[in-house]
Amino acid sequence: MPELSPDDAKRLAAGKALELVIPGMRLGLGTGTTAAHFVALLGERVAKGLDVICVPSSERTRTLASLYSIPLTSIDASPELDLTVDGADEFDPNLRLIKGGGGALLREKIVAMASKRMIVITDSSKSVAVLGKFPLPVEVNVFGLEVTKRMILAAARASGCDGEIRLRKTPGGQAFVSDNGHYIVDCFLGAIADPDRLADRLAAIPGVVEHGLFIGIAKAVISAGPAGIEIFGQLD
Repeated sequence: MPELSPDDAKRLAAGKALELVIPGMRLGLGTGTTAAHFVALLGERVAKGLDVICVPSSERTRTLASLYSIPLTSIDASPELDLTVDGADEFDPNLRLIKGGGGALLREKIVAMASKRMIVITDSSKSVAVLGKFPLPVEVNVFGLEVTKRMILAAARASGCDGEIRLRKTPGGQAFVSDNGHYIVDCFLGAIADPDRLADRLAAIPGVVEHGLFIGIAKAVISAGPAGIEIFGQLD
């Protein structure tokens, strides 16, 4: 296979995931550059008559899906989904993920958990032996930000990792605000030796709305790269 660019690899993985879509499905649509490829390919199928109904995981994805005239609904109107297709910032051999680089981790997790299957699509650069190379996003309440940051650092240290926490900002230097009206802090922790333990500790912090560790949620990862398509986990 010719050398694939990361963007070509993402589109290849998205195309493979599209093979899982059958008429009548209720789909969750992820957020990010890889998920955008899936939305575009899905839009082409919808234009040819594919009958699906979709729940977007962000306002950005809602806008993109609308451009392709993909039928949309809300998670409350369709609380049980057949399949969610989304990207990831990292995944490990146990299909544990870091997500939230695009700022949509809360809605992405809600949509994924409402689905019978979550299938992740990535380029091969997202595969890691140990999570943590990509900074871990944590969505936090605006109130008590400094207190919450201190508790996040304490939870990280108690879980065997340490590092720096930065408030995410827009290119203009303002605090990034999620679709839900919350801030996001990015945790530069290095290797996360025990993601399960850290996830539990983060979830117990009052100011943490949601964290970007997706554990036990993904059924499979479709990864595309120089070796072609690799499947980790089970697609069905």
